[in-house]
Amino acid sequence: MMGDSLLVDLTVLFIGAKLGAALFARLGQPEVIGELLAGVILGPHVIGAVGELEETLHVFQELGAVILLFVVGLDTPLSDLKAVGGRSLAVGISGVAVPFALGAGLMLLLGRSGTQSVFIGTAMVATSVGITARVLADLGEIRSPQARIILGAAVIDDILGLLVLAVVAASVAGSVSAGSIIVLAILAITFVALVGGLGPKLIDRLTPYLDRLGNQGVLIVSLALCLGLASLAEALRLAAIIGAFLAGMALAETRDRYQLEEHLAPVYSFLVPFFFAITGAVLDPSVLADPEIALLATVVTVVAVAGKLIGCGVPVLSMGRRSAQIVGVGMVPRGEVGILVATVGLAQGIIGNELYAVVVTMSIATTIVVPPVLARLYEGRARHLDRPRGRDIEGI
Repeated sequence: MMGDSLLVDLTVLFIGAKLGAALFARLGQPEVIGELLAGVILGPHVIGAVGELEETLHVFQELGAVILLFVVGLDTPLSDLKAVGGRSLAVGISGVAVPFALGAGLMLLLGRSGTQSVFIGTAMVATSVGITARVLADLGEIRSPQARIILGAAVIDDILGLLVLAVVAASVAGSVSAGSIIVLAILAITFVALVGGLGPKLIDRLTPYLDRLGNQGVLIVSLALCLGLASLAEALRLAAIIGAFLAGMALAETRDRYQLEEHLAPVYSFLVPFFFAITGAVLDPSVLADPEIALLATVVTVVAVAGKLIGCGVPVLSMGRRSAQIVGVGMVPRGEVGILVATVGLAQGIIGNELYAVVVTMSIATTIVVPPVLARLYEGRARHLDRPRGRDIEGI
């Protein structure tokens, strides 16, 4: 029966993702990589423990992505973004422009279509907030000036990247004029500005009413807000994950008051692994056996790393070379955000299986290389060596 097959597939994917995450955590690598590779191995293209992916599985995949970005938003209070100052904004904007130009330019030089070239540029824009934050926390540097710049800039990167992705997806859906693209961009920016700017204020005003609901009631309201804004984002032809992220950001200032992260932990632990495992199951690794595709994945990965090192390191050179290296390397991992972009691109028909494999490979590679490199950069670093020229970085 189809229902039995679906439940078996969900069970296999869930257990495989959890085992993969535990293994990679023991190896000192991000758990997300273990979840992703578990899906690749268990999926229909390798051992076939999971059959052809049904539509219902993709529903679980999307729910996992929505909850993931909702929790990332909870970790991103608007006040924190304001506190990081102009340096973070400069790193964020440059960290979008340089990788985008390099990625799109590379694909155009290789003779790819304009849409595919723009999409690859968009995939290179992403920065994984969660993975970078986890590495910095493990190093005991999460409150350092460099970390504050990285985290603020990563959020800016992701919002701008997702907005570009929305425009690309809309252009693929039909013949879109320059005017309609401008309207879509304005609509997207307005949505982000209104929800991101007014959301926290509205939640603050509603606090007395939320207090009456108790923690469980607030959790229900929070999940409803997450799903509602995700649906609204889709209706506006944006990615649902933008709405989910903004919902989390609106509630970020109240997360401790209602223990939101603690109550969301079981939901997160159950749904998010499905996103990565199913994403991995979609990937057909055999396409990388083609020397041309493998070479393209390698070149795209190298360009992706260079784009962040240059785009994010140069704006903070005044803080010292070591700090510039830390910020540049810290912005390199694409992680779950790059995989999200790849998944949306495949679902929207922007890219095929070959470029999907290239983007996922790039996302995995850029994520794996960062933890040891960041650790090496921080190892034995004397804090006085990174004093900025003419300004105290603690005051950013």
